Amino acid sequence: MQQGIDFHSPIPFYVQLWDLLRENIKQGVWRPGDQLPGEHALCEQYGVSRTVVRQALSELEAEGLIVRRRGKGAFVAEPKIIESLAQKLTGFYQDMSERGLHTITQVLAQEVIPAPANVARRLEIPAETPVVYLHRLRFVNDEPILLVTSYLPHVLCPGLEHIDLSNRSLYACLEQTYGLVIARGRRRIGAVAADSEQARLLGIDPGAPLLSLDSVSYLADDTPIEYYHAVHRGDRSQFEVELVRIREQGQVRTTLRSTENDLPNSNELL
Repeated sequence: MQQGIDFHSPIPFYVQLWDLLRENIKQGVWRPGDQLPGEHALCEQYGVSRTVVRQALSELEAEGLIVRRRGKGAFVAEPKIIESLAQKLTGFYQDMSERGLHTITQVLAQEVIPAPANVARRLEIPAETPVVYLHRLRFVNDEPILLVTSYLPHVLCPGLEHIDLSNRSLYACLEQTYGLVIARGRRRIGAVAADSEQARLLGIDPGAPLLSLDSVSYLADDTPIEYYHAVHRGDRSQFEVELVRIREQGQVRTTLRSTENDLPNSNELL
């Protein structure tokens, strides 16, 4: 492992410093929450200018490895929680459990309501048709990570509004209680700023970045079973996507497993 800056190398000094600091974080020399040495200390330790140090720190911040707090310095960021976006269709509860993470759900609302027009369109049902409305705050290792709102046709899951989902997977409940097995889904991901209510529930500042995820899930016969809109903390969430190669007319192209053309635009989100 490189211990210092190689001043004879063609690699820019800030890139070398970025790599050195990054390796310290990856190797656990600095752990999540630890404060990095100040800019002046890094300049002296590595024999570089403050401009080099600041550029290296900016790269670490862009990578999500550190957070910089005004007047306090740079701190090692908590590792992001990775969720599967396209390679397997699982619920949040199952996805986190498979990664060995403890999840808690706070149910904010659970009732039957008339389907709003845009929800009815996604679920392919008439407007005002009864749907189960679920609004949940999800925690990972006791930290609020996402808000999710789900809508399901009530006729397919009668009584769901009375089932305790605080410590149970919705998808497992649908399968075990109603025999409804989700076969596929269409998802759209975007970026939004947290409003005041989202910020309050997620423990972040208003305007902080959120990752927005919209999805329609289907049964094997193509019946829509769930439409949901979720917002994930941008500082604590990361999605992974599997790419597959598809041969078409003798050529190989790369594509995502999911398609997202019929999901709502950002101005249609609830």
